[in-house]
Amino acid sequence: MTASPVSLAVALSLVSAICYATAAVVQERTAANTASVRGALLRSSWWWAVALNATGALLHVVALRYGPLTLVQPLGALSLVVAVPLSSLVTGRRTSVTQWQGMALTLVGLTALLTVTASGNAPEDSLRAGEILVLSLAAAAVLAALIRFASDRSASGGLALAAASGISSGVGSTLAQKLAVEPTLSWSVALVAALTVAFAVAGLLLSQKAYRSGLGGPLALLTLVNPVTASAIGITLLGEGFLYGETGTLLALAGAAAAVRGVTLLSRPQPLHGHPDRSGDRDLQHADHDQPRAPHQPAPEPAPGLRPVRLLRSGAPRTGLLRPVGVDMSGTSRAI
Repeated sequence: MTASPVSLAVALSLVSAICYATAAVVQERTAANTASVRGALLRSSWWWAVALNATGALLHVVALRYGPLTLVQPLGALSLVVAVPLSSLVTGRRTSVTQWQGMALTLVGLTALLTVTASGNAPEDSLRAGEILVLSLAAAAVLAALIRFASDRSASGGLALAAASGISSGVGSTLAQKLAVEPTLSWSVALVAALTVAFAVAGLLLSQKAYRSGLGGPLALLTLVNPVTASAIGITLLGEGFLYGETGTLLALAGAAAAVRGVTLLSRPQPLHGHPDRSGDRDLQHADHDQPRAPHQPAPEPAPGLRPVRLLRSGAPRTGLLRPVGVDMSGTSRAI
């Protein structure tokens, strides 16, 4: 029994999502232990992440040969569902209720989008040379603006870098579809291949910097921005649309709203394992104030019948006065 093009595209996209999720966890752990992208380049773990990303990208390009952008790109959001629990397992932290809610909403939104975008046909059209040039220049301008806005020391800066990574990856996937649909040898195809590699590498480096502020929020945002970018290009320039007319459009908007809500939940900072939050500290402080203080205990008197003795260095003491010497006995200071 021969598999349909859509089934093959879905299977390839699932394996690609697993590769991307594993690579994201490795990148996040590398970013947590290095101060800059240059430092990450010197670590073998980062190159393992590069290999996983390359494998995921290759499978993704092949999937684009058998499925439309509006189908293949949203399936990449499954990497989020794999990456967040995997990161919790690697770091030893428990996945919070908020993270589970965010993943559930993201999956619900993804399911709604897939319902109205899966057409069942392999793509037959691709971008023209003029459209590729305009798209590349517009994407480069947006990336420059987001990078300029981003700051490594703020959570909003990490999200801006994640958005830039998602846009760059989405544009790269759109260009890769032309290579998959029209695998011919020409100067224009060579230019498209160079632009595809450039946007893919930019997306990888931008995601590496974005993960310095954490994994959940940046990964969720770039995972959402990526298919939104590619789907917008597919609908606007390639004539791809939603099924079921107005009903399908409303369902797609509802799915997008649910996915955005899921991203918002996942972008919230999670408390570190073993560090109570401030409310817990305040409760402990109030508990300390509510507890009665123990009365002051005076120092114990010397035992009766014992007289203080002076430790002699050499010879007799100069004066007749004898001074006690403090010695630690069982945790208390007593005069002997």
